[in-house]
Amino acid sequence: MKEEKKQVTDDIRALPLELFEKDEQAHEDADKISRPSVTYWSDAWRRFRRNKVAMVSAIVLILIAVLAIVVPMVSSYTYDKTDLMAVNQGPSGEHLFGTDDLGRDIFVRCWEGARVSLFIALVVSILNGTIGILYGGIAGYFGGLADNIMMRFCELIASIPQMLWVILLILILKPGVGPVIIAIAATGWIGMARLFRGQVFQIKEMEFVMASRTMGAGSIWIIVKHLFPNALSPIITNMAFAIPSAIFAESFLSYIGLGLPLPTASWGVLASDGANKLLSYPYQLLFPALLICITMLCFNLLGDGLRDALDPRMRQ
Repeated sequence: MKEEKKQVTDDIRALPLELFEKDEQAHEDADKISRPSVTYWSDAWRRFRRNKVAMVSAIVLILIAVLAIVVPMVSSYTYDKTDLMAVNQGPSGEHLFGTDDLGRDIFVRCWEGARVSLFIALVVSILNGTIGILYGGIAGYFGGLADNIMMRFCELIASIPQMLWVILLILILKPGVGPVIIAIAATGWIGMARLFRGQVFQIKEMEFVMASRTMGAGSIWIIVKHLFPNALSPIITNMAFAIPSAIFAESFLSYIGLGLPLPTASWGVLASDGANKLLSYPYQLLFPALLICITMLCFNLLGDGLRDALDPRMRQ
């Protein structure tokens, strides 16, 4: 045993001294971060870019928005210009989507309708988010009796189908862009309120919120600085899904004659006009219906992509 230890000692002494010198570079490299630090939003953007379907959907939606802005401005036709010499003409080089029974260019009317429908959908989504966040935040933060009363009120409204509420409000307010927005947003915030209330219940008991409350922070400060930012991911996703729902609601109202008054163009108005001539001139329904379907599909796929990108549990 002693001979083995002596042999090991002799072997170590035989090693060159250069092997035992301090390597300053290795010491510095050990302190370096092996992976660059990224923020939550940059990591979400990285994961969103890797979702090809969501990226294509976003590009298509941007293209639709650009065409909705540019086409009515640069076209020689207007959405309400009639030409009785060009009635019910099929798609051609002069009229890409054809003309209707008053000789109006359907291509321009489709993109003018995109302006109106997308504007209504975006405003409704913002109103739903704002009202739902305020209502759900108050109910979830204070809890107790206030939460019970506020949630019972939500259940009372939700017990009646939303479209019935919308139709009743439209009959009272009369058709128009403003009344349609008010009617759809009047009950559309219920889902957002329930979602944000659940997020507040989960977040308000965490350590950083309790620490902020201990240091004397007020309720408004805690809701704005802590609860809202930490619940932003499901809020953005929910608002993205609310846009196609608002587009469908506006289209349905216009289809049954309770939407926008003539000669205002929206996708629902165009679909309603085209449905009356489906057997004779199917192209008058095809193009606005196709734009509605593409837009709603892209917003749904975009919402799925945002949900996956903003979910911290999927961060790698």
